[in-house]
Amino acid sequence: MKTKLFSFALSGLVSLCCAQQGNREKLSAYLDSLAIHHKAIGSYALATYGKPDFVKVTGFADAETQQKANMNTQYRIGSVSKILTAVLVMKAVEEKKLSLQTKLSEYFPSVPNAAQITVEQMLQHRTGIHNLTDEAEYFGYHENPQTEKQMVDIIAKYKSDFAPGEKHAYSNSNYILLGYILEKIYKKPYADLIQTKIAKPLKLNLTKVGGKITPKENQANSYLFNNNRFEKTAETDMSVPGGAGNLISTPTELLQFIIALEDGKLISKTSLAQMKNFKDDYGYGLAKVPFINKYGYGHSGRIEEFRSVLFYFPEDKAGISFITNQSDYDVNQNSINMLKTAMNMDFEMPDFKVKTVDLSILQAYEGVYKAPNFPLDIKIFVENNNLMAQATGQGSFPLEVVSDTEFQFMAAGIKIKFNPGKNTFDFKQGGVELVFTKQ
Repeated sequence: MKTKLFSFALSGLVSLCCAQQGNREKLSAYLDSLAIHHKAIGSYALATYGKPDFVKVTGFADAETQQKANMNTQYRIGSVSKILTAVLVMKAVEEKKLSLQTKLSEYFPSVPNAAQITVEQMLQHRTGIHNLTDEAEYFGYHENPQTEKQMVDIIAKYKSDFAPGEKHAYSNSNYILLGYILEKIYKKPYADLIQTKIAKPLKLNLTKVGGKITPKENQANSYLFNNNRFEKTAETDMSVPGGAGNLISTPTELLQFIIALEDGKLISKTSLAQMKNFKDDYGYGLAKVPFINKYGYGHSGRIEEFRSVLFYFPEDKAGISFITNQSDYDVNQNSINMLKTAMNMDFEMPDFKVKTVDLSILQAYEGVYKAPNFPLDIKIFVENNNLMAQATGQGSFPLEVVSDTEFQFMAAGIKIKFNPGKNTFDFKQGGVELVFTKQ
């Protein structure tokens, strides 16, 4: 009887391993397909049983020199940096250098409502502090070095969007200010804090504050793919995003970080539980992540054309992370397919057959469009028989054909539906829905 039971268990384990291996081979083929069809290039990693155990890299670190990316290539991770900033804040709380109820006015009284804004509210984006990256003028200075004073002055000049604590509204300004507060209480640069309190203890040799991108040091540029070629995008100077998004890393190291966080190797379990105190699905630098009937946590990010994701599901001990440096594909769909693979589920391979629309129809859509109370105009134009869009002060991006009137830019989750008889288009991105009118 014992022999039969053992044989059954062993055969079941072999079947599970074979299925898991098959799913990973399918994921590898899927990621290759994304690269071949110029939908996305980058670095991808999975963790199962609480350990990173899959990595896949596609595309270039430097398309101009044809320098291929590898598993040690560093990418800008954008707002995934917020998790690490929040961890540093919680370490400061544990060390009694800071309280979650400390008021912003102790450090930056010039910010509107600073005397009513707490560190906890900043961690949760419940301050009403206006998001500086929502303004068109951001694109006039983001490529140039900025001092703390310059950044604080920019943040402080905007009126508050709502009373502190009233609701959740994502604002990079909160985490830029938190980065500066950490520097003041420790009397050390934010970059040093990342190294001494997170990277070195976990032996994360590729995670740090970024500077000017240097491909010779195995750092990736970001790209748009237009006119059958990679176009390098302008670089944000990393003094601008600061604690909101100035880190570089790899997907494998990000998984190592979040697993160590879950295991209590960075802050106490009590502090982590506070970080997971989700209100409106956002905690302290952590977003609540739904997947089928499960919930995990993590963050996503974007800076230039880099897209980053770091999600972990503690009950399953499964996680995913990826960073792309060119993408015309839906980040959410990438996440779903990777999570399914990490949890030994099958996923549907996409069909990348190209749809086309007559040039005369595309040309009829050309023009500059405006929407009420939206700060940016959107220019629609045809380039090399492809419909393109460009918001004020930003780079252009291609619109993929869905039908004669419907187009999308999957990388940013943008959907546009033209209404030819009205000279308008309906714009959808996330929960935002607007009607733009041709001028």
